[in-house]
Amino acid sequence: MGQSISSPLKQASAASRRSRSCTSFVMSSEDSDSDVYLSGETARDHTAELPGEVLALIFQGLGSSDRKRCSLVCWRWFAIEGQNRHRLSIDARAALLDAVPSLFARFDAVSKLALKCDRRTDSIGDEALGLIAQRCPNLSRLKLRACRELTEAGMSVLAKHCPSLRKLSCGSCTFGARGVEAVLRGCTLLEELSIKRLRGLNEAGSNIAISSSSLRSICLKELYNGQCFGPVIASSPNLRTLKLFRCAGEWDCILEDVAEKVTGLVEVHLEKLQVSDRGLFALSYCTNLEVLHLVKTPECTDAGLIAFTEKCRLLRKIHIDGWKTNRIGDEGLMAVAKRCPNLQELVLIGVNPTSLSLGLIGSNCRNLERLALCGSETFGDKEISCIAAKCMALKKLCIKGCPVSDQGMEALADGCPNLVKVKVKKCRAVTPHVADWLRSTRASLAVNLDNINQVELQEACMSESGMMDNGVEEIPVLVDPFSSLDVPSSSSGRTGHWKRIGFIAGRNFFAPTFRRFFHGNNNSHHL
Repeated sequence: MGQSISSPLKQASAASRRSRSCTSFVMSSEDSDSDVYLSGETARDHTAELPGEVLALIFQGLGSSDRKRCSLVCWRWFAIEGQNRHRLSIDARAALLDAVPSLFARFDAVSKLALKCDRRTDSIGDEALGLIAQRCPNLSRLKLRACRELTEAGMSVLAKHCPSLRKLSCGSCTFGARGVEAVLRGCTLLEELSIKRLRGLNEAGSNIAISSSSLRSICLKELYNGQCFGPVIASSPNLRTLKLFRCAGEWDCILEDVAEKVTGLVEVHLEKLQVSDRGLFALSYCTNLEVLHLVKTPECTDAGLIAFTEKCRLLRKIHIDGWKTNRIGDEGLMAVAKRCPNLQELVLIGVNPTSLSLGLIGSNCRNLERLALCGSETFGDKEISCIAAKCMALKKLCIKGCPVSDQGMEALADGCPNLVKVKVKKCRAVTPHVADWLRSTRASLAVNLDNINQVELQEACMSESGMMDNGVEEIPVLVDPFSSLDVPSSSSGRTGHWKRIGFIAGRNFFAPTFRRFFHGNNNSHHL
């Protein structure tokens, strides 16, 4: 039972498979790497005569997937592929300690390494990092993520064995200011430093008092007492890029010190930072600045922007998120238009400019190629017509959540002769008809429009699809949208917060549902 009589066709196919298997390449573990058997006879492996350096060059021209396949052919190819790999990303759990010797015996030419650990598991410690550093003397880039077991001692060993390190990026680590200082002292060639959510900065005397002539870029994100990096920033004379994101505390004094000592800054990003016009005025002494990002800094006003542009006249890119506070408007933008003729990119979010400032920008900033306006209450048909008439070099235009209509969009048919792409989102008065008309009028123009009215209509149809034939709406089973999130055990307080949010969302959902239910019953009585 359960057996079937084999047909002649099946027998023939089986014989064909057997014959093909006899002519396939078979690797023998008992013989050398160059022994390849074909149809039972020894065949010559021509790659055995090639030097390893030549094979390494060949592997460099292959993609990552092809290199992985080649590494499975024989042990020699396996070793050469590992020696040729310069980038490596590893799951940095504590168990990696036992595998470090054998793993880096193969990957002995790694110059770019990423060690990432899950926040719910134990990460590698100082011993594992020391072994890795010893086997990667040519390491130039290192990324550490959630390696919470690393301490100052491990970072000191890293700096000792990897003096040629040029880029360090760490997030959610705990080695504190002393660990960063150890790297800065040992890695004198370090050019880029990126620190995110680093713990251990609130200790007494945590200021990093060390100068670095090699640092070119510093990025600090979500730090408590990030001001301890102030001495490092101010004592890096060759620093060109400074990015500060969501760091607690007051930063005006730090920026004053930096502007006095570091005059070669080219790019500055300030996001959700406690900085005021005083800080902007200090940065104005960095006359070589070309890129400025002011994102959600409510204490910065038109006065600060005017003072900033009086001396920084080489600006090419400006991003301003006014957070709808109306503290930066036409006055500040008119100062930009008058003093920054090299402006190429302008992004305004939560700012309310009018045709007065936009017209001046279009007339004076003749190199403006990219313009984006999001969440502006004053950017309407008049303003877009002004842009179409005066921004001759504009190539990309993005409008989101602004009161523009089809009439304003029609002005783009004849204006902005170099325009290649228009993106319109969440503008209710703009219809697909004008988008199609623009595409047909200007064949080279790419128009990207999200039809918000059509989306709302589809959502309404989907909500009405729950109505049953008897006039009673079918109530769906609610699923907590946060139930799939894996919340760590240490955040028990947050879990209750998420549950309360889920309960409120469910209550708000049921209210209109029951209103429609009773409304449907009343209508049925009238019928």
